[in-house]
Amino acid sequence: MPQAVRSRSRSAARLAAVQALYQHEMEKTPIPQLLHEFHHHRLGATIEGVEYEEAEVDFFDDVVAGVQARSEELDGRIAARLPADWPLHRLDRPMRQILRAGAYELAARIDVPTGSVISEYVDVAKAFYGKKESAFVNAVLDAVAKDVRT
Repeated sequence: MPQAVRSRSRSAARLAAVQALYQHEMEKTPIPQLLHEFHHHRLGATIEGVEYEEAEVDFFDDVVAGVQARSEELDGRIAARLPADWPLHRLDRPMRQILRAGAYELAARIDVPTGSVISEYVDVAKAFYGKKESAFVNAVLDAVAKDVRT
């Protein structure tokens, strides 16, 4: 797979993973069912006139399942980098999922460069938020990276 195509498909996988994790938190959809739904009805599909980019399915699956499997560890790493008066549960749900997915990649996907992980999740944040929140994602994931990658 050419590097540019792989990069786009991984970007799409990250965005879809954040959406799937958000859906899991909101609806408590079991992960296997959620993965099946995204594989067959979301990834690369056209929904309400919006064409979704083809996503690297294995990468998507790894991020979603990995965040779920390591949620306590990831939440602890993220919480350690938040202000004491702003605990993790105060962040809105999409923000929590962005940080969890980014923290998972930093901790588990050492094949992906640190800068790429942070930059990609800053871009995901831009799909949901403005400049201030994107900078927040950058700062938190940079701090997490210093903890998990030496």
